[in-house]
Amino acid sequence: MPTPDAPTGPARGALLLCRAVPGAVAPVAHLLREPMRLTRAGDDWSVLVPEGRPWRDGAEPVDRVVTGWATALAVGAPWPVLALWWDADHAGFTLAYGFRRPVGFVWLASGVPAGEDEALRTFAARVGLDPVLDLQALEQLTKPDLAADGAARLRGLLAVLARVGVLMPPGLTPGTPADRLGETAALLPGSLPVAWPGLREAVAERGTVDHSRLGPWMPWAGGPRARALALAQVAGGVPLLAWGLRRRGGGWGWAAAGALLLAHGALGLAYDLTHPRD
Repeated sequence: MPTPDAPTGPARGALLLCRAVPGAVAPVAHLLREPMRLTRAGDDWSVLVPEGRPWRDGAEPVDRVVTGWATALAVGAPWPVLALWWDADHAGFTLAYGFRRPVGFVWLASGVPAGEDEALRTFAARVGLDPVLDLQALEQLTKPDLAADGAARLRGLLAVLARVGVLMPPGLTPGTPADRLGETAALLPGSLPVAWPGLREAVAERGTVDHSRLGPWMPWAGGPRARALALAQVAGGVPLLAWGLRRRGGGWGWAAAGALLLAHGALGLAYDLTHPRD
Protein backbone atom coordinates (compact mmCIF):
# COMPACT_ATOMS: atom_id res chain seq x y z
CA MET A 1 0.00 0.00 0.00
CA PRO A 2 1.44 3.40 -0.94
CA THR A 3 2.70 5.42 1.98
CA PRO A 4 2.33 9.16 2.51
CA ASP A 5 5.03 11.25 0.86
CA ALA A 6 7.84 12.61 2.93
CA PRO A 7 8.05 16.39 2.88
CA THR A 8 11.00 16.29 0.50
CA GLY A 9 9.67 13.44 -1.62
CA PRO A 10 7.81 13.61 -4.91
CA ALA A 11 4.35 15.14 -4.74
CA ARG A 12 1.40 12.88 -5.30
CA GLY A 13 -1.09 13.45 -8.08
CA ALA A 14 -3.95 11.95 -10.05
CA LEU A 15 -6.06 12.32 -13.16
CA LEU A 16 -9.55 10.95 -13.83
CA LEU A 17 -10.42 10.11 -17.44
CA CYS A 18 -14.10 9.73 -18.31
CA ARG A 19 -15.36 8.35 -21.61
CA ALA A 20 -17.90 11.13 -22.12
CA VAL A 21 -17.97 14.79 -23.16
CA PRO A 22 -17.52 17.45 -20.44
CA GLY A 23 -21.21 18.39 -20.54
CA ALA A 24 -22.12 14.83 -19.48
CA VAL A 25 -19.34 14.51 -16.89
CA ALA A 26 -19.81 17.80 -15.04
CA PRO A 27 -23.19 17.14 -13.32
CA VAL A 28 -22.01 13.75 -12.04
CA ALA A 29 -18.55 14.96 -10.95
CA HIS A 30 -20.15 17.86 -9.09
CA LEU A 31 -21.73 15.37 -6.68
CA LEU A 32 -18.26 14.35 -5.45
CA ARG A 33 -18.06 17.75 -3.74
CA GLU A 34 -14.34 17.98 -4.55
CA PRO A 35 -12.69 20.95 -6.28
CA MET A 36 -11.57 19.86 -9.75
CA ARG A 37 -11.02 21.20 -13.24
CA LEU A 38 -12.67 19.56 -16.23
CA THR A 39 -11.61 19.66 -19.86
CA ARG A 40 -11.65 17.57 -23.02
CA ALA A 41 -9.18 14.73 -23.57
CA GLY A 42 -10.23 13.77 -27.10
CA ASP A 43 -13.50 13.81 -29.01
CA ASP A 44 -15.25 11.33 -26.70
CA TRP A 45 -13.17 11.67 -23.52
CA SER A 46 -12.86 14.19 -20.71
CA VAL A 47 -10.29 14.56 -17.94
CA LEU A 48 -10.90 15.67 -14.36
CA VAL A 49 -7.96 17.26 -12.56
CA PRO A 50 -8.47 17.12 -8.76
CA GLU A 51 -6.74 19.49 -6.37
CA GLY A 52 -5.85 16.50 -4.24
CA ARG A 53 -6.80 17.84 -0.83
CA PRO A 54 -7.63 14.41 0.68
CA TRP A 55 -4.07 13.16 0.16
CA ARG A 56 -2.26 16.52 0.48
CA ASP A 57 -3.92 17.65 3.72
CA GLY A 58 -4.42 14.25 5.37
CA ALA A 59 -3.06 10.74 5.54
CA GLU A 60 -5.28 9.14 2.87
CA PRO A 61 -3.30 7.27 0.18
CA VAL A 62 -3.89 8.74 -3.27
CA ASP A 63 -4.74 5.38 -4.84
CA ARG A 64 -7.49 4.68 -2.31
CA VAL A 65 -9.02 8.13 -2.73
CA VAL A 66 -9.12 8.16 -6.53
CA THR A 67 -10.33 4.57 -6.70
CA GLY A 68 -13.30 5.60 -4.54
CA TRP A 69 -13.94 8.60 -6.79
CA ALA A 70 -13.72 6.54 -9.96
CA THR A 71 -16.10 3.92 -8.56
CA ALA A 72 -18.58 6.58 -7.46
CA LEU A 73 -18.49 8.32 -10.84
CA ALA A 74 -18.83 5.08 -12.80
CA VAL A 75 -21.88 3.75 -10.94
CA GLY A 76 -23.60 7.11 -11.38
CA ALA A 77 -23.19 7.26 -15.17
CA PRO A 78 -23.25 4.95 -18.20
CA TRP A 79 -19.55 5.39 -19.07
CA PRO A 80 -16.23 4.08 -17.73
CA VAL A 81 -13.84 6.09 -15.53
CA LEU A 82 -10.07 5.58 -15.51
CA ALA A 83 -8.10 6.87 -12.53
CA LEU A 84 -4.36 7.43 -13.00
CA TRP A 85 -2.36 8.04 -9.82
CA TRP A 86 1.21 8.30 -8.58
CA ASP A 87 3.10 8.93 -5.33
CA ALA A 88 6.61 8.59 -3.96
CA ASP A 89 6.59 4.79 -4.07
CA HIS A 90 4.10 3.66 -6.70
CA ALA A 91 2.17 4.56 -9.83
CA GLY A 92 -0.89 2.85 -11.22
CA PHE A 93 -4.38 2.98 -12.65
CA THR A 94 -7.88 1.79 -11.79
CA LEU A 95 -10.71 1.36 -14.27
CA ALA A 96 -14.26 1.51 -12.92
CA TYR A 97 -17.25 0.69 -15.12
CA GLY A 98 -20.77 0.47 -13.71
CA PHE A 99 -21.20 -2.15 -11.00
CA ARG A 100 -18.37 -4.32 -12.28
CA ARG A 101 -15.42 -4.95 -10.00
CA PRO A 102 -12.78 -2.25 -10.61
CA VAL A 103 -9.64 -3.46 -12.34
CA GLY A 104 -6.18 -1.93 -12.16
CA PHE A 105 -2.43 -2.32 -12.28
CA VAL A 106 0.45 -0.99 -10.17
CA TRP A 107 4.13 -0.27 -10.81
CA LEU A 108 6.80 0.61 -8.30
CA ALA A 109 8.20 4.14 -8.63
CA SER A 110 11.17 2.58 -10.42
CA GLY A 111 8.84 1.15 -13.07
CA VAL A 112 8.97 -2.46 -11.89
CA PRO A 113 5.53 -4.05 -12.39
CA ALA A 114 3.67 -5.15 -9.27
CA GLY A 115 0.33 -6.18 -10.81
CA GLU A 116 -1.32 -9.13 -12.51
CA ASP A 117 -1.24 -9.56 -16.30
CA GLU A 118 -4.85 -10.77 -16.21
CA ALA A 119 -5.88 -7.28 -15.08
CA LEU A 120 -4.47 -5.81 -18.28
CA ARG A 121 -6.48 -8.24 -20.40
CA THR A 122 -9.67 -7.31 -18.56
CA PHE A 123 -8.82 -3.63 -18.89
CA ALA A 124 -8.23 -3.93 -22.63
CA ALA A 125 -11.57 -5.65 -23.15
CA ARG A 126 -13.53 -3.10 -21.12
CA VAL A 127 -12.16 -0.04 -22.90
CA GLY A 128 -12.47 -1.61 -26.35
CA LEU A 129 -8.80 -2.08 -27.25
CA ASP A 130 -7.77 -4.58 -29.90
CA PRO A 131 -7.35 -7.95 -28.12
CA VAL A 132 -4.19 -8.74 -30.07
CA LEU A 133 -2.20 -5.69 -31.19
CA ASP A 134 -3.25 -3.30 -28.43
CA LEU A 135 -2.94 -5.96 -25.76
CA GLN A 136 0.60 -6.66 -26.93
CA ALA A 137 1.39 -2.96 -26.52
CA LEU A 138 -0.06 -3.04 -23.00
CA GLU A 139 1.95 -6.12 -22.10
CA GLN A 140 5.14 -4.27 -23.03
CA LEU A 141 4.46 -2.07 -20.02
CA THR A 142 5.01 -5.11 -17.79
CA LYS A 143 8.41 -5.96 -19.29
CA PRO A 144 11.68 -4.87 -17.64
CA ASP A 145 12.79 -1.42 -18.79
CA LEU A 146 15.52 0.38 -16.86
CA ALA A 147 14.68 3.67 -18.59
CA ALA A 148 10.98 3.67 -17.61
CA ASP A 149 9.87 4.73 -14.15
CA GLY A 150 6.30 4.56 -12.83
CA ALA A 151 5.25 7.85 -14.45
CA ALA A 152 6.68 6.71 -17.78
CA ARG A 153 4.61 3.53 -17.55
CA LEU A 154 1.47 5.65 -17.20
CA ARG A 155 2.48 7.78 -20.16
CA GLY A 156 2.90 4.57 -22.12
CA LEU A 157 -0.60 3.54 -21.07
CA LEU A 158 -1.97 6.84 -22.39
CA ALA A 159 -0.15 6.27 -25.67
CA VAL A 160 -2.00 2.95 -26.08
CA LEU A 161 -5.31 4.59 -25.15
CA ALA A 162 -4.84 7.05 -28.01
CA ARG A 163 -6.11 4.17 -30.16
CA VAL A 164 -9.55 4.54 -28.55
CA GLY A 165 -9.57 8.33 -28.80
CA VAL A 166 -7.74 9.56 -25.70
CA LEU A 167 -5.83 12.78 -26.45
CA MET A 168 -4.42 14.39 -23.32
CA PRO A 169 -4.20 18.20 -23.25
CA PRO A 170 -0.69 19.69 -23.13
CA GLY A 171 0.80 19.73 -19.64
CA LEU A 172 -1.49 17.14 -18.07
CA THR A 173 1.20 14.52 -17.68
CA PRO A 174 1.48 11.67 -15.15
CA GLY A 175 4.17 12.37 -12.60
CA THR A 176 3.37 16.09 -12.39
CA PRO A 177 2.48 17.42 -8.90
CA ALA A 178 -1.24 17.98 -8.30
CA ASP A 179 -0.92 21.74 -7.79
CA ARG A 180 0.91 22.18 -11.09
CA LEU A 181 -1.67 20.02 -12.87
CA GLY A 182 -4.43 22.25 -11.52
CA GLU A 183 -2.67 25.41 -12.64
CA THR A 184 -2.15 23.98 -16.11
CA ALA A 185 -5.75 22.77 -16.41
CA ALA A 186 -7.10 26.19 -15.41
CA LEU A 187 -5.30 27.79 -18.36
CA LEU A 188 -6.52 25.33 -20.98
CA PRO A 189 -9.16 26.59 -23.47
CA GLY A 190 -12.59 25.28 -22.53
CA SER A 191 -11.52 24.23 -19.03
CA LEU A 192 -14.37 24.35 -16.50
CA PRO A 193 -14.51 24.28 -12.69
CA VAL A 194 -16.45 21.30 -11.37
CA ALA A 195 -17.73 23.11 -8.30
CA TRP A 196 -20.83 24.39 -10.06
CA PRO A 197 -23.84 25.49 -7.99
CA GLY A 198 -26.23 23.09 -9.68
CA LEU A 199 -27.82 22.00 -12.90
CA ARG A 200 -28.28 25.49 -14.34
CA GLU A 201 -24.82 25.61 -15.90
CA ALA A 202 -25.07 21.96 -16.96
CA VAL A 203 -28.31 22.72 -18.79
CA ALA A 204 -26.50 25.54 -20.57
CA GLU A 205 -24.19 22.86 -21.94
CA ARG A 206 -26.98 20.48 -22.93
CA GLY A 207 -26.58 21.24 -26.61
CA THR A 208 -23.29 19.37 -26.36
CA VAL A 209 -24.85 16.47 -24.51
CA ASP A 210 -28.14 16.20 -26.39
CA HIS A 211 -26.29 15.53 -29.63
CA SER A 212 -24.21 12.76 -28.11
CA ARG A 213 -25.14 9.13 -27.63
CA LEU A 214 -25.59 9.84 -23.91
CA GLY A 215 -28.10 12.67 -24.37
CA PRO A 216 -31.32 10.63 -23.93
CA TRP A 217 -30.00 9.21 -20.64
CA MET A 218 -29.05 12.49 -18.95
CA PRO A 219 -31.34 14.13 -16.32
CA TRP A 220 -32.26 17.16 -18.43
CA ALA A 221 -33.33 14.99 -21.40
CA GLY A 222 -36.69 14.44 -19.68
CA GLY A 223 -37.51 11.35 -21.70
CA PRO A 224 -38.44 7.81 -20.65
CA ARG A 225 -34.83 6.56 -20.74
CA ALA A 226 -33.61 9.38 -18.47
CA ARG A 227 -36.48 8.67 -16.06
CA ALA A 228 -35.79 4.93 -16.08
CA LEU A 229 -32.09 5.50 -15.41
CA ALA A 230 -32.89 7.84 -12.52
CA LEU A 231 -35.22 5.27 -10.94
CA ALA A 232 -32.62 2.54 -11.38
CA GLN A 233 -29.98 4.72 -9.75
CA VAL A 234 -32.17 5.40 -6.73
CA ALA A 235 -33.06 1.71 -6.43
CA GLY A 236 -29.41 0.70 -6.64
CA GLY A 237 -28.01 3.53 -4.53
CA VAL A 238 -30.01 2.85 -1.36
CA PRO A 239 -28.81 -0.74 -0.72
CA LEU A 240 -25.27 0.09 -1.86
CA LEU A 241 -25.08 3.00 0.59
CA ALA A 242 -26.48 0.87 3.41
CA TRP A 243 -24.07 -1.98 2.68
CA GLY A 244 -21.09 0.38 2.59
CA LEU A 245 -22.03 1.97 5.90
CA ARG A 246 -22.41 -1.43 7.58
CA ARG A 247 -19.13 -2.79 6.26
CA ARG A 248 -16.20 -2.33 8.62
CA GLY A 249 -12.96 -1.20 7.02
CA GLY A 250 -12.90 -0.43 3.31
CA GLY A 251 -16.62 0.25 3.01
CA TRP A 252 -16.37 4.02 2.71
CA GLY A 253 -15.75 3.85 -1.04
CA TRP A 254 -18.89 1.80 -1.63
CA ALA A 255 -20.86 4.08 0.67
CA ALA A 256 -19.67 7.07 -1.37
CA ALA A 257 -20.64 5.26 -4.56
CA GLY A 258 -24.11 4.53 -3.16
CA ALA A 259 -24.54 8.12 -2.02
CA LEU A 260 -23.52 9.43 -5.43
CA LEU A 261 -25.81 7.00 -7.21
CA LEU A 262 -28.71 7.93 -4.97
CA ALA A 263 -28.05 11.66 -5.34
CA HIS A 264 -27.74 11.48 -9.11
CA GLY A 265 -30.95 9.46 -9.40
CA ALA A 266 -32.81 11.85 -7.13
CA LEU A 267 -31.45 14.76 -9.15
CA GLY A 268 -32.79 13.21 -12.35
CA LEU A 269 -36.21 12.57 -10.83
CA ALA A 270 -36.38 16.08 -9.40
CA TYR A 271 -35.50 17.61 -12.74
CA ASP A 272 -38.10 15.41 -14.47
CA LEU A 273 -40.79 16.57 -12.04
CA THR A 274 -39.92 20.27 -12.14
CA HIS A 275 -39.34 20.44 -15.89
CA PRO A 276 -42.12 18.40 -17.53
CA ARG A 277 -41.86 17.98 -21.27
CA ASP A 278 -44.61 19.38 -23.49
